[in-house]
Amino acid sequence: MYAVIVTGGKQYRVSVGDEIFIEKIDGEAGDSVTFSEVLALSDDGSLQVGTPTIDGLAVSGEVVKQGKQKKIIVFKYKAKKGYRRKKGHRQPYTRVRITKIGA
Repeated sequence: MYAVIVTGGKQYRVSVGDEIFIEKIDGEAGDSVTFSEVLALSDDGSLQVGTPTIDGLAVSGEVVKQGKQKKIIVFKYKAKKGYRRKKGHRQPYTRVRITKIGA
C-alpha cells in the first residue's frame, strides 16, 4: 500500500514506515503531522486517483527531527572585471516517519 502526497510544493510516494525529508514545517521531534492533500492511493493492485485530491483521505506521520542540509556554495564572477561574490546556503528540512495511511 502506498500513497502520493503533496507538501512543500513537491510530491512524495510514501508507504507506512517510510522516512522522508520534506521542506521545513513547524513542530518538534515527536509531534504528529497530517498530510490531507493525497493525490493517489494504491492498495492491493488497485489505484485510486483523486481529482485533484482524494476527499476524506489523509496520511499521518511523526516528526523525527528538524535540521539543515549540507552547505552549498553560490559563487558569481565576471571574467576580467574583478567582480566576485561568494555565498553559502543551508536549506532547512524536516524528517518525517509515515505512521498511517487512511481516513
